[in-house]
Amino acid sequence: MNELDIYERQGFAGDVGLGKHPALILVDFVEGFVDPAHFGGGNIRNAADASLPLLTAFRERRWPIAHTRVVYGEDGSDAGAFARKCPRLLTLTENAPISQILAPLTPRKGELVIRKTQASAFFETELMSWLTWHQVDTLVVAGCTTSGCVRATVVDGVSHNLRTIVVTDCVGDRASGPHEANLFDMGQKYADLMTRDEFLAATEELAQNRRFQ
Repeated sequence: MNELDIYERQGFAGDVGLGKHPALILVDFVEGFVDPAHFGGGNIRNAADASLPLLTAFRERRWPIAHTRVVYGEDGSDAGAFARKCPRLLTLTENAPISQILAPLTPRKGELVIRKTQASAFFETELMSWLTWHQVDTLVVAGCTTSGCVRATVVDGVSHNLRTIVVTDCVGDRASGPHEANLFDMGQKYADLMTRDEFLAATEELAQNRRFQ
């Protein structure tokens, strides 16, 4: 019996499916997480580039959009165990160039920007209350890194009973091994995996029938 047979026999990889109220979250597409000189590398740049048409589609459809940044205080007073494990994260301060969202993905008026000090976009942030206000039932996830803040956000998303979709060509990691392994694991246990074009095609009818204001 191969490994995939084990997962299938144990009942993993069910479909959460698409709801009627999707929102997009772009996780940590900031300069420092794209630049290999800081926290980037691998396929993160490609994922960011692939996310622009996805972001554009959400804007055209008037569906909710959120962006995240890792932001620590200049004095490091809000640092904790995560920053102790990865101390260079403390360089991601409010005004640091490496902490700024990539210019092509710059948030527009009405798009939520979450500042966080932990991996998950949900942890001690306003994200869930904002999603509730917008009646969101489907969280569409792009960003980086696949094995880190994307995964943490996905796990918390499904823990909040959101249908969670990972857009596979719009997430990236600094190494291919963690990227592929975490896509596989999320697809088995926490989220549906779709390419950008698959998602846009699957939601075309929904886009014609329902638009957020």
